[in-house]
Amino acid sequence: MILVDPPRWPAHGTLFSHLVSDTSLSELHDLAGAIGLSPRAFDHDHYDLPQRLYSAAVEAGAVPVPADELVRRLVASGLRVRTPDKTLTRDTARHLLPAHWERVGLSRDLYVEIVSRWSEPHRHYHDVRHLAATLAALDVLDEPAASSRHVRLAAWFHDAVYEGVPGVDEEQSAHLARLMLSTLPVRDVAEVVRLVLLTAHHHPEPGDAAGAALCDADLAILGATPGRYEVYVRDVRLDYSGVDDASWAIGRTAVLDALLELDPLYRTPSGQARWSAQARENLERERSRWTRATL
Repeated sequence: MILVDPPRWPAHGTLFSHLVSDTSLSELHDLAGAIGLSPRAFDHDHYDLPQRLYSAAVEAGAVPVPADELVRRLVASGLRVRTPDKTLTRDTARHLLPAHWERVGLSRDLYVEIVSRWSEPHRHYHDVRHLAATLAALDVLDEPAASSRHVRLAAWFHDAVYEGVPGVDEEQSAHLARLMLSTLPVRDVAEVVRLVLLTAHHHPEPGDAAGAALCDADLAILGATPGRYEVYVRDVRLDYSGVDDASWAIGRTAVLDALLELDPLYRTPSGQARWSAQARENLERERSRWTRATL
């Protein structure tokens, strides 16, 4: 059931309600789309509903309830996402990045250049939050290769160029790594470039421990809690805001099919143990959402 509390939360010159489901995020997204609520309004387990859309939400089936009842039923549903499980803010991500950079031992000037690229205003998912999350995922992987300098440098560069063109972005990011790391030994640069290119398809060869660690860290978001995963979906959609809804549903379904066909999805034992089951649940749930949209 979709629930909505009274519009009483002031922001941006209006009042807001919370729009939640006590059943599934899928039905919540469906109702939000039906009343024209922007994907930007989604926040892990609820939509912030402006007062101008309150009546439309109720007419579409949302049930008005007091705020305390809404919270109680959201918690009981298991869909509540508490603060520690939410996506990093951009400011928090930037605060965490210097410590990660110290581990690769390169210049401050190079750090500033890379972070400026990850901070470009057109990025929504592929921004400093994804960079910080990828580096943090390497930290939790119980794999020796995850700590290697090559893998960590590849994480810093893997989406350093991002224009939303699959394959081309990875090639240009690899080219940037080749240019910016030119003071390192040729063999080291070649390995970083190779690893960056792997993130275009996430198909490391058997025995490629470094490639497996990087690809698993890059895909760690797929195994996040459902609410955090849904924020990732929202942000990826915003990265492709110039694509119409019908084309997006078709294209995104193809991406999901390719991910679901990866067997295994995660190549490291610790990645499989940590993220695999939840990732497949998330991917299948999202695929059902876009499949419904194309019917």
